[in-house]
Amino acid sequence: MDWDKLRVFHAVAEAGSFTHAGETLNLSQSAVSRQISALEDSLAVPLFHRHARGLILTEQGETLNKTVRDVFAKLAMTEALLSESKERPTGRLKVTTTTAFGGTWLASRIKEFLDLYPEITMSMVLDDSELDLAMREADVAIRLHPPRQPDLVQRHLLTIGYRVMGSPDYLKKHGTPHHAEDLDNHRLIVFGDHRPPVDNINWLLDLGRKPGTTRRAVLEMNSITGILRAVESGLGLAALPDYMRAETGHLVHVLPELKAPTVEAYFVYPEELRNSKRVAVFRDFLLAKIAGMA
Repeated sequence: MDWDKLRVFHAVAEAGSFTHAGETLNLSQSAVSRQISALEDSLAVPLFHRHARGLILTEQGETLNKTVRDVFAKLAMTEALLSESKERPTGRLKVTTTTAFGGTWLASRIKEFLDLYPEITMSMVLDDSELDLAMREADVAIRLHPPRQPDLVQRHLLTIGYRVMGSPDYLKKHGTPHHAEDLDNHRLIVFGDHRPPVDNINWLLDLGRKPGTTRRAVLEMNSITGILRAVESGLGLAALPDYMRAETGHLVHVLPELKAPTVEAYFVYPEELRNSKRVAVFRDFLLAKIAGMA
């Protein structure tokens, strides 16, 4: 099989259309279509169902794409490892983590890391769902739970605590809660997506709740950063992670004696990158920054 045609096939399979694949590959839609037709002719099997809304892989196409994806992932990893200098870490490092942690704590520290290692370029994918590291959707991940895949290397980074925060305007209008059960009488803002970044993220709805009662949120939002903005506006109280201290310094910490749940964060990467200098220096940089928080 022709490698160029397989590269085009993989791009089409991932994009779901000839047009979008062509944009990725810098090829015309007609050139992409010709490559796919030639590949189908050489294999004597159809690889896509063509319909008005786009393309769907056939059973044979699914089988081929699974193999092609795995091969290209391994080639990309090999290329990255070979490109690293013996003296200095170099090359592209793709990092994924949750939108809140990545957009606040991590993003504000990336400049220092890249100043230390100018031969490294970085790509950050912030997503509360998980990218597949084994398939090279990212090189490393910072995850708020232990990795579920057995073939990933993990290193504990930090324990994340939560604090109940409110704006001075909200507390002036609604009063300050002094006990967990007082939250029954307050407006609460919680995470509202079916795929939260951590388990039991909405513990504030249950803490100190009177038996037989239901505590409802005034607002649900699938963004911790968005929840912060809502708290700042004076809408209500919310539990915010303590890595956002720089962003919450103007808010009021209520119920400070409350024993809130904690979340363990891990630095995770594939076994194949165990000897990568880029991964090692980034891991060590994060550990040094976290140690400085203590």
